[in-house]
Amino acid sequence: MKFYISATGIKKVTISNPGVGIGKGSGGCAAAAAALAARRFSGRTLLLLLLLLAIVLPFIFVRFAFLVLESASVCDSPLDCMGLRLFRGGDTSLKIREELTRALVEETDQDFNGRGKKGSLESFDDLVKEMTLKRRDIRAFASVTKKMLLQMERKVQSAKHHELVYWHLASHGIPKSLHCLSLRLTEEYSVNAMARMRLPPPESVSRLTDPSFHHIVILTDNVLAASVVISSTVQNAVNPEKFVFHIVTDKKTYTPMHAWFAINSALSPVVEVKGLHQYDWPREVNFKVREMLDIHRLIWRRHYQNLKDSDFSFVEGTHEQSLQALNPSCLALLNHLRIYVPKLFPDLNKIVLLDDDVVVQSDLSSLWETDLNGKVAGAVVDSWCGNNCCPGRKYKDYFNFSHPLISSNLVQEDCAWLSGMNVFDLKAWRQTNITEAYSTWLRLSVSSGLQLWQPGALPPTLLAFKGLIQYLEPSWHVAGLGSRSIKCPQEILKSAAVLHFSGPAKPWLEISNPEVRSIWYRYVNSSDIFVRKCKIMN
Repeated sequence: MKFYISATGIKKVTISNPGVGIGKGSGGCAAAAAALAARRFSGRTLLLLLLLLAIVLPFIFVRFAFLVLESASVCDSPLDCMGLRLFRGGDTSLKIREELTRALVEETDQDFNGRGKKGSLESFDDLVKEMTLKRRDIRAFASVTKKMLLQMERKVQSAKHHELVYWHLASHGIPKSLHCLSLRLTEEYSVNAMARMRLPPPESVSRLTDPSFHHIVILTDNVLAASVVISSTVQNAVNPEKFVFHIVTDKKTYTPMHAWFAINSALSPVVEVKGLHQYDWPREVNFKVREMLDIHRLIWRRHYQNLKDSDFSFVEGTHEQSLQALNPSCLALLNHLRIYVPKLFPDLNKIVLLDDDVVVQSDLSSLWETDLNGKVAGAVVDSWCGNNCCPGRKYKDYFNFSHPLISSNLVQEDCAWLSGMNVFDLKAWRQTNITEAYSTWLRLSVSSGLQLWQPGALPPTLLAFKGLIQYLEPSWHVAGLGSRSIKCPQEILKSAAVLHFSGPAKPWLEISNPEVRSIWYRYVNSSDIFVRKCKIMN
């Protein structure tokens, strides 16, 4: 700034800045305007900056707080964790995964050594409380989680095991409706002369041994089941008058069985009902039957004791087979008497043997006329499900192939033929030693410590009939409908000639599959007064 003062007095004062033009009035105004604009720009920038900070700072604060809280639970050091997040620009998922994996491996090793199994938490809520209140690190989290998961897995396996056991126990009982039916029929037999009428009527007695008729044999103590087998066979037969049915039952069931078919004689052709007490067998046969039953009981008891000693801890995949082996039917006399069918019917040369848990959906006349090519029996071996797929079970499911007697006679991967729907040439049977071979195998089982096969009548039968089975078309017989899961397609079920409810879930039980149970109920005589009173259809 410069002052100019004249000698005569202060007439004019000029103030100027260095570097700015002098003598031009417009130049001073421009400089003043520029300074004012600079001051205005600085104030506006500051205002915008403050506004921006007011918007951004809350987000920064929330993010910082989140990092602090997250690092407290997943990182050894919060500052270290935040440093990784802020300065490395990534998360710590890789580090956390590595630490968690290492902790789980260490905990697994400890679990195998038998440590750290007590004190496991019961629920996920307990785990959250444990981790929140005690501020556990990742190793403690892995340890507690591992224990809890192992405990839950054991509980699930135990629940599945108990469910299977209870399911099989349910299959052993007799429904109230069936018990009611037997009692009412027994009462009817005692008070109604029609229920005691001769079976078959005198004019049809000659058919019982006539080889021109189709003879169907059923060994059962279930009145309702026998009625379904016969009614389904008759309803699907082209010439039902050509069929003759032979029912063999025990003494306690003979009365209600006879009463049922006497009262409902109009619904079926010739039916013969015979009780075991009505057979007059030689003493030698009675002795062999008693010996057979005693050996089967010994095998059953040994198998049961082995399972009991192992606390019923079955090997995975064998639960159902082991429990089925303990089924009371394995000790039923009627099941074991099949090996004596030629002696039960000495006047017959050919029969079709049906179990009482089957439903017939096609005419069995062509089955009766099947050429067995010199073999003793006809049975289904091949399956509808293709190669290497057995319709029933393989030999390894029945026998102990670690014993040389079994491994030298059978191949464990071969399919066993199905029982329950079989054609027997009794004339050819009598010319063989099948029944004697059956008894021989039973004695070998005793001398081998009762370890050759699982309980049941079928394993020694498979051995006795080795090489004497004529294979039938798979469509004749579909089995396994009494199992827990049915894998057979609908088109196979509809086209099969005989449906077999083999397994614990019989169609008259509540545990049976409703889909296939409805097929069986189609042939129940719902119009019968005793069926209605006992609420069979309910």
